[in-house]
Amino acid sequence: MDDILSNAKAWQTDFFDPSVRKEIQNLIANDPEDLKDRFYKNMEFGTGGMRGIMGVGTNRINKYTLGKSTQGLSNYLKSVYAGEDLKVVIAYDCRHNSDTLARTVADVFSANGIKVFLFSQLRTTPELSFAVRYLGCNAGIVLTASHNPPEYNGYKVYWTDGGQIVPPQDNEIIEEINRLKYEEINFNANSSLIELIDSEVDEAFIQASVKNGSFGAKEKDNFKIVFTSLHGTSITVIPEVLKRAGYNNVTIIEEQAVPDGNFPTVKSPNPEEPEALTLAMKKAEEVGADMVVGTDPDSDRLGIAVRNLEGKMELLNGNQTMLLMTKFLLDQRAKQGFTGNEFIATTIVSTPMMDEMAKSYGVECKTSLTGFKWIAKMIKDFPEQYFIGGGE
Repeated sequence: MDDILSNAKAWQTDFFDPSVRKEIQNLIANDPEDLKDRFYKNMEFGTGGMRGIMGVGTNRINKYTLGKSTQGLSNYLKSVYAGEDLKVVIAYDCRHNSDTLARTVADVFSANGIKVFLFSQLRTTPELSFAVRYLGCNAGIVLTASHNPPEYNGYKVYWTDGGQIVPPQDNEIIEEINRLKYEEINFNANSSLIELIDSEVDEAFIQASVKNGSFGAKEKDNFKIVFTSLHGTSITVIPEVLKRAGYNNVTIIEEQAVPDGNFPTVKSPNPEEPEALTLAMKKAEEVGADMVVGTDPDSDRLGIAVRNLEGKMELLNGNQTMLLMTKFLLDQRAKQGFTGNEFIATTIVSTPMMDEMAKSYGVECKTSLTGFKWIAKMIKDFPEQYFIGGGE
């Protein structure tokens, strides 16, 4: 308990906000168990970023823990790209405090002389990933806790290729962060280096999505889709993408269309869970839909339901969705003619059917560690090969 008290009292200096100091004093006096949970360890910056409960303390998501990570990342970028004009882009989702935490992160980057492109409102993680390359940035940050409960938030780091950080960058960044003291965080923003972005990047992202996702499908007007954003960010882009792609028969679940960090209509905003898609599945039966599409709060996780052979709506699991989508992409590539340098990708936690399907098409299937970032690394590591698709 002595170490915990020491850690807590270290947050009693004038560097920390008065409200923070007051809350810690109250915890020391009245709630030692809560104090212990908040200060018994540091919030860990893992191989992709941070995720945890929001609040005061070293083991919580707050301006100081995120500020420290951002200061460490700033130091790392300046050492790796010495002498270059550095740029980062920041997005955030619908979670509580995501907008203010995003601004704090922008302040720290700008205080370190780094140009910041900050989305003016919530945006999806895929658009953040796109924006890194579109704007020619050295890194990207998205404030999100994915499909975790409402009290959580997080911080994901993306690299120059638009994928999440992987070795050696991840461990080198962690080492840089761990060397820092909280008092070394520079919060003194340079507002001239912070630029708000929105419609220009939105338009580029929508156009790229339609261009790369359109395959001349027929009878789109007869294909009925029910879409739900589960109170998250995808409402900002998916309806427009579907419209421009020619899918005009789309029903949006209005009860879940307004972004809300409390996620009031679901137990968990995870579209792979049947409960989360209850409203969408009910609506699909009412309107005779052919497909249900749901996304998690930052829109990097997808749930799909389609009609089975008996005509009933059935929620696909991740392996089924991956197989169907990858097979479709393989069929499209087959129409052009395989060149012998193609590959599909999967991960060690996914179905071995991906390997068997690749063999049947005569293409290579590469298998990575768990996480899409490793598939992104494959695309970068094998530029001479054509990546068809894949998943986890």
